[in-house]
Amino acid sequence: MRWTVPNILTILRLVAAPLLPVMFLYFNHPWSDWFALVLFIVAALTDYVDGYLARAWGQESSFGAAMDPIADKAMVLIALLVINGYSGLTPWIVLPSALIIYREVFVSGLRETLGERARALKVTGLAKWKTMVQMVAIAVLFSKGIFEHYLGMQSFGMDQQMVFDILDGAEPDLLGLRWKYTGMLWAGWGGVVLLWLAAGLTVITGWDYFTKALPFLRDKPEGDET
Repeated sequence: MRWTVPNILTILRLVAAPLLPVMFLYFNHPWSDWFALVLFIVAALTDYVDGYLARAWGQESSFGAAMDPIADKAMVLIALLVINGYSGLTPWIVLPSALIIYREVFVSGLRETLGERARALKVTGLAKWKTMVQMVAIAVLFSKGIFEHYLGMQSFGMDQQMVFDILDGAEPDLLGLRWKYTGMLWAGWGGVVLLWLAAGLTVITGWDYFTKALPFLRDKPEGDET
């Protein structure tokens, strides 16, 4: 392996993936949410940067080709596990997460089975969109925890009816509860919608990969030595 900038960025992304759950184990809210969000966004940006630099500087390598998709999958799958953990296994998040995890395991298994022949199956434009939508959905869902924390912290000790009146506009909103509540709702539901969209693209690209791989999986006729 050559220690080029693209390869170093890929390695850093591989290291960043298991650090996501560590943020929630050793830091309290909202710092855990902030650290996880920033870590995930920076890692997601390096996914674009390392590929761009590798092509622009002529530094494409076998290591990068092998490790880059692994780093992507590690970041996405670990982030989904973290989100499902602190969301209380909400069905609206669990189901698309399960589809995404199933597809990634399925395609990884196909690639392993095909070996060198997998190189013939190129990454499609739709698969790149799938990865982007997955990462945006996860970042939005991480941000929900931040809005939720500040809303709860600044409404702590208030009478419940007072909170309702502030959110309804019947009382002055001196602490900005309304925009925090709106941000929490938009991040929560927006993240869920994006996650389902990502799951749909994941299923479509997984099926596309399977149909393209199917000719390589068929048994040869008996007596055919070629």
